[in-house]
Amino acid sequence: MVRKCILMTLLSIGGLSVQAQQVNDSNTPLHLMQPQYQTPYGVSTVQQVKQKMDLMLRYLEVASPAALGKGDFRLTSYEWGVTYSAMLAAGEATGDKAYSDYAIKRMNLLASEAPRYAERHRKGEKIDPLMRKVVDPHALDDAGAVCSAMIKATLKDKTLKLRDCIDRYADYVINKEYRLSDGTFARLRPHKNTVWLDDMFMGIPTIAYMGKLTGEQRYYDEAVQQIKQFRSRMFLEDKGLFRHGWVEAMNPHPAFHWGRANGWAILTLCEVLDVLPNDHAGRPQVLELLRKHIAGLAPLQQKDGFWHQLLDRNDTYLETSCTAIFTYCIAHAINQGWIDASAYGPVAQLGWHAVERSINNKGQVENVCVGTGMGFDPAFYAYRPVHVMAAHGYGPAIWAGAEMIRLLTKQHPKSNDSAVQFYPEEVPTNQPIFNYDGQIRF
Repeated sequence: MVRKCILMTLLSIGGLSVQAQQVNDSNTPLHLMQPQYQTPYGVSTVQQVKQKMDLMLRYLEVASPAALGKGDFRLTSYEWGVTYSAMLAAGEATGDKAYSDYAIKRMNLLASEAPRYAERHRKGEKIDPLMRKVVDPHALDDAGAVCSAMIKATLKDKTLKLRDCIDRYADYVINKEYRLSDGTFARLRPHKNTVWLDDMFMGIPTIAYMGKLTGEQRYYDEAVQQIKQFRSRMFLEDKGLFRHGWVEAMNPHPAFHWGRANGWAILTLCEVLDVLPNDHAGRPQVLELLRKHIAGLAPLQQKDGFWHQLLDRNDTYLETSCTAIFTYCIAHAINQGWIDASAYGPVAQLGWHAVERSINNKGQVENVCVGTGMGFDPAFYAYRPVHVMAAHGYGPAIWAGAEMIRLLTKQHPKSNDSAVQFYPEEVPTNQPIFNYDGQIRF
């Protein structure tokens, strides 16, 4: 609005009306004209980010109450495990206890109800299928994400009574999940011995966090080994992207770079690096893979901040859940000192603008791909439906907001000559154009 007023004033200089004055390079600072962005642009404020997060929190408190069999979302799903981790991070980043309370109340509910359902299940009685995931996990999807969130909560508050659930989940992940002959997590669908990129996140962070919880080296070693084995099959070094699936008997092997699966992969790397000891022999390799993946992802970000459903296919739709995960991971990598803020800070900021655009006035997250199996043709991915009830969008969006608050607090972003820049220290000017040190010398 201020720029518009300046422009209108300039147009009327010399007693000429706006209609009579022709705008040209001599009489108007055209470089200050406001572009017609489709998503917001510029440096967010902490308050703006939290307003969007609060919208989601208020919606989810009603849509997913701390009660079994009620609400619009499944409290025991892997998507909600992601949401619990995100809420814990949001509570820490914002200082608002409502976020962490959301997660802890629901995890406490699952832990308190588990013994009763476990006894009924042991007797052969039919039980709620959602609680069956808690007392008798059958897949990594049942166990890993919720387990990781419970471990994080327990590491912060030793009084929480979540350990029985944690041990049951971890036992499935470590001892019962199907594996290839070399120990890599695998499934028997859609083909025999199929490796799903999703399973990096559904299994590996739990193993790493068990290392943090118990102090046992073997868990860290296993987590790093799994990452190496996923990389050898799934990561295309020339593209810096992961394929969604790998089938042992398939040759040659196609590569479809599904956005959310790549999100699960990069989220896994961040989660493992968060707890892997600095002196662990495998840490440099995990960090190098994270940097390569970010370097592959960043150029594929679109002009409005989103990434595509198939990352390298611009004929597929713009998708929110992968955009939110990438935004979180890039912001987190900056905040942890793993990547350069000046190079990647603008990527995270633009990504957040895409995420906030996708949060409607009810606090629902739009443009989120529904649950997705594995395909080997582009149509399968390109035509997957999107829906506000797709639970995959909420945890990533809250997690992205929490990390953006940390980024805006720790870093020094500023608009310079209309572009978002990240500086190593506070810039002492609010001029629209300035040199790196804040001085005006042009």
